[in-house]
Formats: sequence, C-alpha cells, structure tokens
Amino acid sequence: MDTYILGIESSCDDTSAAVLKNNKILANVIANQDVHKIYGGVVPELASRAHQQNIIPVVHRALDIAKINKNQLNAIAFTNGPGLLGSLLVGASFAKSFSLALGIPLVEVNHMHAHILAHFIEDEQQPEKPEFPFLCLTVSGGHTQIMLIRDYFDMEVIGQTIDDASGETFDKVAKIMGLPYPGGPMIDKLAREGNPCAIKFPHPKIPGLDFSFSGLKTSVLYYLRDRLREDPDYIEKNKQDISASVQHTIIEILMSKLRKAARETGIRQVAIAGGVSANSGLRQAMLNEREASGWQVYIPKFEYSTDNAAMIAITGYYKFLKGEHAAQDVTPFTRYS
Repeated sequence: MDTYILGIESSCDDTSAAVLKNNKILANVIANQDVHKIYGGVVPELASRAHQQNIIPVVHRALDIAKINKNQLNAIAFTNGPGLLGSLLVGASFAKSFSLALGIPLVEVNHMHAHILAHFIEDEQQPEKPEFPFLCLTVSGGHTQIMLIRDYFDMEVIGQTIDDASGETFDKVAKIMGLPYPGGPMIDKLAREGNPCAIKFPHPKIPGLDFSFSGLKTSVLYYLRDRLREDPDYIEKNKQDISASVQHTIIEILMSKLRKAARETGIRQVAIAGGVSANSGLRQAMLNEREASGWQVYIPKFEYSTDNAAMIAITGYYKFLKGEHAAQDVTPFTRYS
C-alpha cells in the first residue's frame, strides 16, 4: 500500500510544501520572499508574516501538482527546528491543525537531518544513494558541521563551526562588497570569472575537526578597507578576483577538515548537504577529491540543496515507517541539538 506524506518547510524565509509517494517526490513547491532584499538580510518578523500569507496557497498548489486529495495523505511532516522561531511557529501551527483536521499522524523533522536525508529521495537522474556509514558536510547560512551518519536517525556531529557558519560568511562578505542579497549565489557567479589565487587570505588554526570563519570575515574587511583608501573603485574593478579568492579560501577550509575526517574515520563515502552545497566551487572541489582520493561522492540535486519541503517529506516518511509520531504539544526549537 502506498504511503503519502505532506512535507512543510518554514524554517527561514522560504515557504515550501511537498508531496511524497513512498520515497518519490510528486510535487515540491517553494514560495520565496523578495521583501528581505531591500534590507540586505532576513527580517524575522517580515518572514513570519510572509509565511502566514504563503502557506495555504503553497500547500494547495503542491496537492494540485501531485494530483492527490488531502484525504489520501497518511501523515504531515514539518520542520520543527532549528530556524527562526516565528517562521517555525507558522509551519508547526499549520501542520498541527491540518493533521488534527484530517485525523492523521504528525511528524516533526530536524531541518539539518532533513538536508542529509535528501540524498535518499528516489530520483532517476541520481539513482545512487550513500551506504551507511558515510560522512556528510552540512553547510548552510546557519550551520557548518561534519556529521558521521550511521543510520537514517543515528547521526553524530564530529566537527562544527565554533563561531560563524560558512553560508553566513559568504553573505557577510558579499554585504561588505556591496553586492545584493542573497550574497552567496552572487559571489559564486562572480567567482567563475575571477582568479582564485589573486588574493591570499589566512586559514584559521583550529584543532580537530572544528571550523572558524570569523577571522576570515575580519581579514576580508580589513583588506578591502585598506585597498579602498588607495582606490575608492577597488571593489568594482576587482570584484571577480575578490569573490574567487574568498570562495577558494572558504572551500579549502571546508575541504581540509573533510579530508581530515575521512582519514581519521577511514570512511570514503562522503556527501555534502545544505544551502552552500549548491555552490559550484564546492561541488567541483568534491568531484576533484573523488578523483584524487578515490572517495565515493554524493552531491544533492540543486533543488534539494537549498531549503525545501521535499527533504522534510522524505525524512518524515522514514520516521512514519518507524512509528515516530509527534504530539500536538510539540514546540519548535531555534538551535541545533
């Protein structure tokens, strides 16, 4: 008998709904919020208001694309954290109400675990799936972690940032450069036309498998401040090389720790996940490492890299099969635990 899961994602500024049949996605609808561009970053209060406006149309559209009736659903899966509290509350409240009205189970999903389990969505274009155990570098605007994945729900953080996330670093550097929000994709675009070795930025000396990016942001800030004193048009004249050099530095920091993790664990199956996994430079670095080190590399499809409800639905599917249902009094959490 087929299992249908409705997934709901509202952890930040994207409202998304997906319908899954067993482990195959039938629909994955995302409503973006352009209102934040004029502020250069996500404004939590505006994000939660936009979620309230978007969530019903997005769910309706997902069911319509999937060509199923709401009464065919077996469970409602939703992001319960980490994320912005106001945004999470909108998705959680809708999911609770919908599951109660339909009389079907509610399944809470950890956003970061969902990024990893997106690799298990059935897709003809990417038939190969990671085998346990494997390593996963999860990189986003709020998190940078190396995870040891032993099973669908047996995951251990073996390395993480001690300050800023890699995605946040991309966005903050873009803001320093005066680039429009979101800055990460813009730096990626400019970097393709620049010289990654044009500017040498320092790498942090952090022991073990942990990361640090606050020093890099400061280094970029001071470097550009000094150059702008000499030439007010320095950034505009050199934005491709600046972007390429910053991106190269961030990727090398990430890859050096990932190589260390692979050596220490002996695991050669390595995946990436999260919004920054959409970065073309990181994707290419993973492919290069596959050739150099013989890794089995797993890179998510672009549409499953950034925040989306498909990853929530697939995670909810595996939890539903285990009978792990949430109570109506479950509350969202803002930080990864």
